[in-house]
Amino acid sequence: MNLSLATFPTSIDMLHVGLAILILLFMALFFKKQRSSSDHKLGMQKQDVSSQASVKTQSKPVQLKESSPDAALQLLALLQQEARLIDFTQEDLSAYSDADVGAAARVVHEGSKKALNAYFTFAAIRSEDEESRITLPQGFNAAEVRLTGNVVGEAPFTGTLIHKGWKVTEVTLPKLTEGHDTLLVAPAEVEL
Repeated sequence: MNLSLATFPTSIDMLHVGLAILILLFMALFFKKQRSSSDHKLGMQKQDVSSQASVKTQSKPVQLKESSPDAALQLLALLQQEARLIDFTQEDLSAYSDADVGAAARVVHEGSKKALNAYFTFAAIRSEDEESRITLPQGFNAAEVRLTGNVVGEAPFTGTLIHKGWKVTEVTLPKLTEGHDTLLVAPAEVEL
């Protein structure tokens, strides 16, 4: 089998843009879940302090909280409304040229950015430049920094910052009315 490197795309195609948007969607959901679990942890820490002061009792197993899909479905609907994300990912792109796909990718990118910036405030986790050498001290937040490569021993760790990371600092999704069907992310349109 012969592989020709000339057949590989040299620019970002719609599939990659769609994958990037889906990654952003899943990251937003992940950070929302992380935020709610950190709030839960704070509550648990307060309970631990008060329980340590009183007589020690048997520790309870961690209860897993079932998350509602409403916020995820609401975000998906907003990405469809602003960027036509679902239309884009459900379209068969094989019949279109790379230029057509690239033009559509620009619309999806701009709309997605608009929707995300309207309802989420993002902050970089690390302030250093990517590709710079950094040292992580003992006790660094392992939830915010993922170590890769040859991870041995204990902190402090010195390595190259590959990605600054992102966290959501504020979520301002619109409030939903009573009885709103969040499963309906894009109604059918009929022009009269």
